[in-house]
Amino acid sequence: MAFLVVLESMTPAERVAFVLHDVFRYSFAEIVGRTPAACRQLASSARRRLRGAQAPATSAEQRTNVVHDFKQAWDTKDIVALIAILDPDVTAVSNGGGRDRAALHPITGREDVARHLITIATQAPDLMMVERTVNGQPGVVLQLDGVTVSVMSLDVSGDRITHIWGIRNPDKLRPWTAG
Repeated sequence: MAFLVVLESMTPAERVAFVLHDVFRYSFAEIVGRTPAACRQLASSARRRLRGAQAPATSAEQRTNVVHDFKQAWDTKDIVALIAILDPDVTAVSNGGGRDRAALHPITGREDVARHLITIATQAPDLMMVERTVNGQPGVVLQLDGVTVSVMSLDVSGDRITHIWGIRNPDKLRPWTAG
């Protein structure tokens, strides 16, 4: 997912040169529409963007601790603690797939994301957050009466959450609800 976000930050020409050369192993001479030297420059610029977008390494233990603190803030509805865990530029995205309620647009900024999360926790007091491995990283699952209603993948950098991806679409939650 992060790789796709970085690809989106590249210009179309950088993306083409990078993907064709670095991913599909085309030579710069085989890329049409530009000289080989121009393609080399575009791919180089794309690689710089990719390196610049890589977050500093966060240990598994740090990620687990941040997710645990996130859950604690949720459980206690502590907006101040939640804001402290979120990066100032955090973005939260949810997907209901048209089948379940979800935020229509990404929510950005730690105060807005924290308020949104606390609103959910307050409006559904029986909603329980459980720490789980999501996409190979520490994440959380929201359950109502023992049934998974949402899965959140959390991107952690250092001691802050930088991105939250929430899935509410029942079709996409099937692997999480199969007994």
